[in-house]
Amino acid sequence: MDANHVDILVEEYRTILLEVAGASGDMHDLSDDIIEEKLKTVAEWTPQGAAAVLMLARHYGTFVLSNALALAEALEIEDGDCHI
Repeated sequence: MDANHVDILVEEYRTILLEVAGASGDMHDLSDDIIEEKLKTVAEWTPQGAAAVLMLARHYGTFVLSNALALAEALEIEDGDCHI
């Protein structure tokens, strides 16, 4: 996955979240249920995938996950063992 693809995904998710955040644009107060629902309906994640992606984002944040992405790329791991 190249950096451009990651940038596209960031903008896609930001757009999805801004739709539910409303005029304030404050995404920090969005509930997990609302985010998971949007991930399922708009981004076409399975319920398990939506929950897993949100948990990873909330638990690890961008620093750890960017390093995990880099390592997965170096190891040529695309989908991993979770089969989400």
